[in-house]
Amino acid sequence: MTATISRRLVSLADAAAALAVSTRTVRRYIADGQFDAVRLGRKTLRIKVESIERFIDAKPVGNWR
Repeated sequence: MTATISRRLVSLADAAAALAVSTRTVRRYIADGQFDAVRLGRKTLRIKVESIERFIDAKPVGNWR
């Protein structure tokens, strides 16, 4: 039997690079509850891609000039 994992996780560095912010800012977003994060082991922290996409979709610019 094969299991399909549909959830994707990214590192803090990858999330920071995608959003053009620092890893410290990404950690702040996690602490504020804006990103869903998963701890894998003692030092490894990963962020759910869906929460990053939700964050981006919730902040439209509108008629920015």
